[in-house]
Amino acid sequence: MSHTVTRSAVAFLLLLSTTSFALAASVTNKDGAPVVLTVTEGGNRVEVVVDAGASERFCPSGCFMTTPDGDRIGLSGDETIEIVKGSAVIK
Repeated sequence: MSHTVTRSAVAFLLLLSTTSFALAASVTNKDGAPVVLTVTEGGNRVEVVVDAGASERFCPSGCFMTTPDGDRIGLSGDETIEIVKGSAVIK
């Protein structure tokens, strides 16, 4: 019985982690060089590096993002963002 409970718990945790990122903001770097975004979420500040041509997901429940050109943008967590010439374009 404990193996069944353990498997169910693991499956539930995986579902939660997948669900939260499915609802997260998505950023794609259209520039030719990596960019560093500063993300502040729940009082925690982290730097997110997005390589040229790559995409990242973050901010599942709202945050602030500082773009390479210094703009600070409030996000709810469901946006699609492109970095073009160092600026954020929200779609």
